[in-house]
Amino acid sequence: MEFYLKKLRKPRRLGVLAGTFNPPTRAHLELVHGAGFHVDEILCVVPRSFPHKEYFGATLAERLEMLGSIEELDYSIAISDSGLFVDIANECREHYGAGVQLYFVCGRDAAERVVGWNYGRPGVAEEMLKEFELLVAARQGEFAPPAQFRDRIHRLEVPGRYDALSSTEVRERIVRGEPWEHLVPARIVERVRAIYS
Repeated sequence: MEFYLKKLRKPRRLGVLAGTFNPPTRAHLELVHGAGFHVDEILCVVPRSFPHKEYFGATLAERLEMLGSIEELDYSIAISDSGLFVDIANECREHYGAGVQLYFVCGRDAAERVVGWNYGRPGVAEEMLKEFELLVAARQGEFAPPAQFRDRIHRLEVPGRYDALSSTEVRERIVRGEPWEHLVPARIVERVRAIYS
């Protein structure tokens, strides 16, 4: 794990928001803000590669620059070699210590992937959820965790204004010439325009 911006803290409870941030949106900010009530520090992680998506649009450097320009919230930013939560968790423990409690911050769709993904062998989701917990926000619907994970998966309360918002929607609105500026943090509007227009 390589840090782009690191707060000088040693958190007991670390919230990890791993994503493409292509571009960062107001929904990302709501996740960070909501998770801040549950953890001591938030770490936004941009993977060098993604398990479910191809790298396109903004470069890694541009994504980091956009995240680093947002002043509304206080968080650290890092680059991970992998996009898998379990690998990011291992990298976090190397830097924050074995005793840190890890909470991955995500929406319903990401939580469903973590629990339901075919990992090639049974029991992987159980193993992962021993290493970290999930803070899950509604995303076009609430997530109902399976009974065996209810003590490791927690509901994350965030305002419902942006629960359907995605980076994809921002990019598509830019292409169609529709208003999009209200969907990204004000500080990065011009940078998003320059990258995606």
